[in-house]
Amino acid sequence: MHIEPGLIAPAKLTLAAAVAAPLVLAHLPPLFKQPALLLRTLLAALFFSLFMQAFHMKAGPSELHFLGAMPLYLSFGFVPTLLGLPLGLLLQGLVFEPQDLVHLAVNSLSLMLPLMAVHHGLARRLVHGERPVTVKTLLQLDSAYYGGVIAMVGFWLAMGQGETSLAEWARFAVAYAPVVLLEPLVTLGTLWLLRADGPLRRLPLAAQCFAPQPGRA
Repeated sequence: MHIEPGLIAPAKLTLAAAVAAPLVLAHLPPLFKQPALLLRTLLAALFFSLFMQAFHMKAGPSELHFLGAMPLYLSFGFVPTLLGLPLGLLLQGLVFEPQDLVHLAVNSLSLMLPLMAVHHGLARRLVHGERPVTVKTLLQLDSAYYGGVIAMVGFWLAMGQGETSLAEWARFAVAYAPVVLLEPLVTLGTLWLLRADGPLRRLPLAAQCFAPQPGRA
């Protein structure tokens, strides 16, 4: 989902920044009310950066990454994950890929807006225990999320200063299919580690580091 530098006009980069900045600011207040959310945000950003750096490859006009969005979302919660995504992109840009910083706002919105849609739609019943955590439900969440990411990349490319063919965008979209199939297995493994009697719950500060398990108060 890292759109290659030079494909988006500067004026549209400014538009992306004008949307992304207020979106981030609007979700900052809970961090000051609940310090545990700040810790979870930093952890989400760190793990997100590691996920992206661990696997990335060129795919058409963008890059293919393992994002780990659902494992992060179900491990740390909505607000920490939503804020951890742009913070993780910033961290990766500063440490590993400085050329990507020019598209920080664009790439942030490409990840944040689909997460917001999934959180306020499909995921709400799962988090509140009204829906079982199964491979099928996680596949639905991942399909919805990555479908949103792919649509956002298409949106930005359509606003680009160069011409990007539909075939190139389709090649990028198809490249994400293995990730959509793999991520639910990673999510299930993560939830197993985070179960009430799981190894991660026995760690010091576990209650501050991790969100409540889906279906639990």
